[in-house]
Order: sequence, then C-alpha cells, then structure tokens
Amino acid sequence: MSTSDTSTLLAQLRAIRDLTNTEIQIAETRIAQARTDAVRRELSENADNARARAEAIESAIRELGGVPQLIGPFLGRLAAAVKAMAEQAQPFDEALLGDLTLEHQLLDRARYLKALATAASREDVVALAQRLITAHSATVDWLSTVLAEDALGGPAALRRTPLQAATGTAVKLVNTPVTWSTRGLDRALDTFRSTPPALQELLARGAHAGDVAVKTLAGSRDAALETAERITRSEGADSTADALHSLRTATGVLEPEELPIADYDDLNVGQAVAEIKELTAPGDVRAILAYEEAHKDRQGVVSAAQTRLAAIAQEVTGRN
Repeated sequence: MSTSDTSTLLAQLRAIRDLTNTEIQIAETRIAQARTDAVRRELSENADNARARAEAIESAIRELGGVPQLIGPFLGRLAAAVKAMAEQAQPFDEALLGDLTLEHQLLDRARYLKALATAASREDVVALAQRLITAHSATVDWLSTVLAEDALGGPAALRRTPLQAATGTAVKLVNTPVTWSTRGLDRALDTFRSTPPALQELLARGAHAGDVAVKTLAGSRDAALETAERITRSEGADSTADALHSLRTATGVLEPEELPIADYDDLNVGQAVAEIKELTAPGDVRAILAYEEAHKDRQGVVSAAQTRLAAIAQEVTGRN
C-alpha cells in the first residue's frame, strides 16, 4: 500500500473518530430525553456501542502507523455540548434533523472508507468500515422513524426539553395567529403540561375564546378543556372545538366512551395490546397511549402503543 493510500485512509479514520466522539456525547445527552426505560436503555447501548467503535477506529489508526489523538474525546464532548446548547433555541424537529445530519455524514464517510480500504487491499479496515455502515444505517433509520413519529403527532421516543417545547409552540403561535391546526395543538402538549397559563393562551386565540376563557378557567384543567370544547362546538366554532378535542386527546383526559377502542377500561393487558395492534390511524394510537399513561400506566400497553406508532411511522417513511 502506497504512502498516499495510507495517508488518505488515516485522514478518513481520524475524521470518523472525531465525529464518533461527538455521536457518543449526543447519545448521552439524549438519554435524559428518553420517553421510556426501553428507549433509555437503547440510547445507553448506542453510546456504549459508539465507544466500542471509537476504540476500534483508534486501533485501526495505530495499525496504519498513525498516532492516536488523546484530545479527540474532549473535542467530541465540546462539540456535543455546543450542539446541545444551540438546539435549546431550536424546535425539537430541527434538533433531531441535526442528529440525522451527523449520522448521514458518518454513514457516507464509512462507505467512502470501505471503498478506499478495498482499493488498498486492507481487509481489516474493510471489515471495520462495514461495521460502521451497519451501525449508522440502523441509527439513520431510527432517527427517521422518530422524526416521522413527531410529524404524525407523537409522542416520539424522545421528549422535548421545556425550552424546545416552548420554542416550538411559540413558532406555531406566530405562524398561525388566527386558525388552529390539530397537529399544532398536539405540539403544544409539553408546554401545556408544564405551564398552566398555556390554557388561557390557547383559549384566547380560539374562536369566541374570550367568553370561553371566562366560563372555563375557574374550573380544573380537564374540566375546562371539556367545557371549552362543548361551548365552542355549540357556538359553531368547529375548527376550534376539534383542536381542543385534539388537546384533550393528547393530555389523556378523554372520557372512556370517546376512546377509539370500545370498553377499553375493561380490557386486560393482553386484550388491550391485541386491540392496539389493529389500530391504523396515528391519532387513535396517540389517544390510547395518552389515556393509558394518564390512568393505568401499564408498561406492556404503553410499549405496545409506542411500537404500533413506530410501525405506522416506518410505513409512512417507506422504511417498513
């Protein structure tokens, strides 16, 4: 293998190593945003696997005569910290798109590395490159699914941070000052849960909202939402009523008879899981998941609902 080939391989390995160190830190920051223990375990495993890949890359660099750079992990942590701070001012989907961009870059470099190693007859590096290709392809698919879940109304595998939730809601409020969309209200969920005054803001922007706010804010949050929906619908503001119904769905405060699965409260875990597998509309799955989390919170049922939503998201993105 020529000196030129070695230099090119080393350059790519070092670039991939630095990006991998950033990937490790991002995976660790995402653990705090995991919606469930299963997702938290998956992210922890991803971080561990990335560390193992980083070690394998360092080994390959040494085999090629390169000198490992001890500062690499530090730079990765620094890059991830900067990214984490920057994305606090971004909507949630933009932060995830940034993660996806990083994974695509790692995937493309791994493919290029494999081609370089094949041309240089370095089977050990070819095997490493294939390992990287497999890992990053899986992560790209996972992130694409998470984004699709978010686009379908969630709940995604990852939670928004409070600031991301507020940012995303603010963007939507600015862009839709008069009319509400169902998806827009679903996106307001995290802010609504953590900021009680959000209800007043929601109602103030709906049709006849001033009168509705006066009549409903004296009651509890759940009763206020239900009353607001009834009043706006009776006054002919169907779009606002539909949006409020969507918010009630997302917060899990629907009445049992409003759920898409009949006699849901009477079902055991196995029966509920079987019924969830038959749901085809993302909104129906979200309604069941939110209701379950707000009431019985059976982990087997929650997991089944999230799995079903992920499957629908994969179908939408063509990754089934």
